[in-house]
Amino acid sequence: MTTLGAKQQIRLRAMEPEDLDWLYKIENDTTLWNVGATNVPYSRYALHDYIANAANDIYIDKQVRLIIDDGLGVPVGVVDLVNFDPRHLRAEVGIVIESKFRRCGYAAMALREVAAYASDVLHLHQLYAVVAETNVVSVRLFECMGYTGCGRLKDWLFDGKKFVDAKVLQVFL
Repeated sequence: MTTLGAKQQIRLRAMEPEDLDWLYKIENDTTLWNVGATNVPYSRYALHDYIANAANDIYIDKQVRLIIDDGLGVPVGVVDLVNFDPRHLRAEVGIVIESKFRRCGYAAMALREVAAYASDVLHLHQLYAVVAETNVVSVRLFECMGYTGCGRLKDWLFDGKKFVDAKVLQVFL
């Protein structure tokens, strides 16, 4: 893996029908199920339907899913704003980078871009993330991006074998 050059930029964009096969691979990667709420496989039909019918309006869907591409059109990950609360001006952020693109700087750049979008376009007051305490790399990533730990949720996540505590991290925009 190479680290991104100082001038290389990622792009956050809406999902397109052309992303279906890539998204199918990500959503059905069982090694990622312990970092999110997914614990069942998705069919191509369900994902196609989601892409086709998502309003891509956070006020309607209460969430937005953005594809992270490497600036050259290659998808490298997904960043989500979910549990959007328009009254309290906050949303939960989740991010997944495809394994072959990890440790290249894409996650940090995507978190920076989604924070700018949340602040400048959605006018949110804060973002937060819920991360397994055992996911040291992700906790460190969020902390490096300015998120601070603000709580611990006991036995919050089930990894398929045991419950693990989760760390709540937040950043004010």
